[in-house]
Amino acid sequence: QVQLVESGGGLVQPGGSLRLSCAASGRSFSTHAMGWFRQAPGKEREFVAAISWSGYSTSYSDSVKGRFTISRDNAKNTGYLQMNSLKPEDTAVYYCAAGLGYSLGPEIFKYDYWGQGTQVTVSS
Repeated sequence: QVQLVESGGGLVQPGGSLRLSCAASGRSFSTHAMGWFRQAPGKEREFVAAISWSGYSTSYSDSVKGRFTISRDNAKNTGYLQMNSLKPEDTAVYYCAAGLGYSLGPEIFKYDYWGQGTQVTVSS
């Protein structure tokens, strides 16, 4: 089992930045690929970014590419999502997820463990 806890969400103005954290506990985080997903009201959960267990391989949805950066620190059992140039359409609950495997990509079903989510609201 891997337990995940997100933090760092909040209210930010358009154009602003936030950094989300995902603290992991339980089984070895360093052997699990990680991803970030988000869900806006009335919409399905969607892929945001993914990172391999080594941290060397990353992927992003087209909607956040160039604005968001996913990273991880295996020594701290923590993953991150740096979000810059935020837009109102980025407003959603953001979830981190983890699963065994080198890199799991955008498929939700591949992730076994999920956090409880953290709200990000982009508004003036």
